[in-house]
Amino acid sequence: MTNEELQHKIASLNSNVEFTEEASQFLNVSVSKEELHQLCADLKSDNDLSFDYLFCMTGIDYGKELGVIYHLESVKYRHQLVVKVKTEDRENPTLDSVTDVWKTAEFNEMEIFDFFGIKFNNHPNLKRLFLTPEWNGFPLRKDYVDTENMVVR
Repeated sequence: MTNEELQHKIASLNSNVEFTEEASQFLNVSVSKEELHQLCADLKSDNDLSFDYLFCMTGIDYGKELGVIYHLESVKYRHQLVVKVKTEDRENPTLDSVTDVWKTAEFNEMEIFDFFGIKFNNHPNLKRLFLTPEWNGFPLRKDYVDTENMVVR
């Protein structure tokens, strides 16, 4: 499927998504956090799309908002897609887990929780993955300050 065909098909599944033009070979889709899980489930289960492979999942700090970027591929059809979601709540950021859609999301969500502090509802075992349980803060946030562990040149 071309990006244009993907756009029409995805819009027929969810009319609330936004398609963004970026200097990328991938079609970029933005979705609200409330509709994230349903869109992801539809992207995987729809026979024409079959996005069965979550090959990259990244947390991001936009400044005012935190977000997650999902890179998806259909192994069957060889088309790819980028899904973006944001939350404005920096004090208690939450998104729905997609571990029931793509099992590989389990460790990705743990890593994003560890470094950005985004909690994933319905995650089977959400905990710090790399940092110790007593670690304070989230090192990949733009507002993170850690004078104790900072490397000074």
